[in-house]
Amino acid sequence: MRISIQGELGSFSHEAALQIAESIESRTVGSSTMVPCAVSADVFRMIADHSVDAAVIPIENSLAGPVAEHYDLLLNQPVGIEREFLLRIRHNLIASPKVAIESIQSVFSHPVALAQCRRFFNEHPNIHAVPYYDTAGSVRHVVETGDETSAAIASRQAASQYGAKILLADVEDNPANFTRFFLIRSQELVQRDPRSDKVSLAFTVENCPGSLVNALQTFADLGTNMTKIESRPVAGKPWQYVFYVDYQISSVDSADAILQALHSTCSTVKELGRYRSAGQEPIG
Repeated sequence: MRISIQGELGSFSHEAALQIAESIESRTVGSSTMVPCAVSADVFRMIADHSVDAAVIPIENSLAGPVAEHYDLLLNQPVGIEREFLLRIRHNLIASPKVAIESIQSVFSHPVALAQCRRFFNEHPNIHAVPYYDTAGSVRHVVETGDETSAAIASRQAASQYGAKILLADVEDNPANFTRFFLIRSQELVQRDPRSDKVSLAFTVENCPGSLVNALQTFADLGTNMTKIESRPVAGKPWQYVFYVDYQISSVDSADAILQALHSTCSTVKELGRYRSAGQEPIG
């Protein structure tokens, strides 16, 4: 498989993609090729033009919240969700092989990762946090510059990818730090799991009293458990919104019934994917 990811090799998306590929391919991880992309739009473009077989994208972090751009791309690009996975996010203090923690003065990482490791910086007041564009990119930066006063916060995969060493493992504040990832493919190539128990969709409603209530009532009337709702502004239409919903299903018929009912109350409806939920056991 060729799998596109957003960010550098060694990112959490890379770590998730390797483990996802292993879980679905029934062969070694080495048979998959990761294709890193600088921006998320390129990840989706490569699926649409069949440059890759699939992509792995983060959609939500349990602490930082949703990845808004990815919701918009799922809606506007011809792709579908095939699987959902949870990755336990473990932040590590990483430096070049000969660097000791006593010499560290600056730590580079993505702003979200730095914010999730505040306790480490409180315990080491002489070490300064330096925002960087990417967690894995920060590891590559400190290794390539050879600066013995710098380190990075990133995944274990990043340390392996760039020949660095982990000075301290699990420096995140909250161990209940998970990211939901989607495995996505072009719509015509999505392989629907017969054990699918979850659906993601997007819909819009008219801007009038009761329109959103009527749409949401559909889920209750059909006995469906809605597990998430997210709203995003519609590009080019100020103060209009698209609603993203995840809900559980017990059968194909129940998913079809929801879609049919929503079409009668909503302006637009797009099913983003039917897939097997990740459950409570994360990968990694």
